[in-house]
Amino acid sequence: MSSSDTAQTEAGLPFALTRPIHIARVGLKAHDVEKVADYYRTILGLETISSASGTVTLGAGGVPFLVIEPQPRGAPADDTRQAGLFHTAFLMPTRADLARWVLHASESRLPVDGMADHLVSEAFYLTDPEGNGVEIYADRPTEEWTWEGTHVRMATDPLDVNAIVASLGEHPGRWSGAPEFLRIGHVHLRVGEASVAAHWWKSEVGLDEVTTMPSASFLSSGGYHHHIGANHWQSRGAGPRDPERSGLAYVTLAGSGITAERELLDPWGTRIRLQPGA
Repeated sequence: MSSSDTAQTEAGLPFALTRPIHIARVGLKAHDVEKVADYYRTILGLETISSASGTVTLGAGGVPFLVIEPQPRGAPADDTRQAGLFHTAFLMPTRADLARWVLHASESRLPVDGMADHLVSEAFYLTDPEGNGVEIYADRPTEEWTWEGTHVRMATDPLDVNAIVASLGEHPGRWSGAPEFLRIGHVHLRVGEASVAAHWWKSEVGLDEVTTMPSASFLSSGGYHHHIGANHWQSRGAGPRDPERSGLAYVTLAGSGITAERELLDPWGTRIRLQPGA
């Protein structure tokens, strides 16, 4: 791939979505489904794929990947000491798409919590109305990633936002909603112990650990920088999740690396669905 493709394949899908195992869908449980759905429509321009029985399914390019279902009772999702969702990461197909989103966010005064240069990607962080973390990012070209054996170098450095916007040149165009190939690139989870999570994802799902630190692990399939992140930065020692709590309902992974459809629970009761596919 050339340095201009921003880790995008010829078919249009980002590199992350072409790996043998990749993120296909995320389900959220919300106290106010429509309020949460409208947030994702507003910040990302996601389209409504379906709406029935109180559940709203959102996506881009006609492809569903975010399902928001009602959870009228139970504790909110934003207790960071509990196992659960750290963030859902929405992957822009190109850096130019991210740049147009940056201009949209600035003009619309969207509340951004933070931003970072991770060497492999450039990312912005937000929080939805019910406390679920959100990442919006674009990958750097895969040939610019630095591998040390089986581990890829990642960091949390200051982000040069001006450089992202400048990459659009003199004719940037305008943000017109979610790009056709916008997808969920990775999911980052809060867990009780990162090393336990890493072992589970390797043994039960078949992911490879590609970056590790004492408090977090990053795992992927097919040489991506990570499809799953797991940290215990604030949740170390957390026990099983309360099934009545709002927030993450499930994560679905799909791809040719999955041989049979099944549903698993990670050590903290997070529901993981596996689907065979291309």
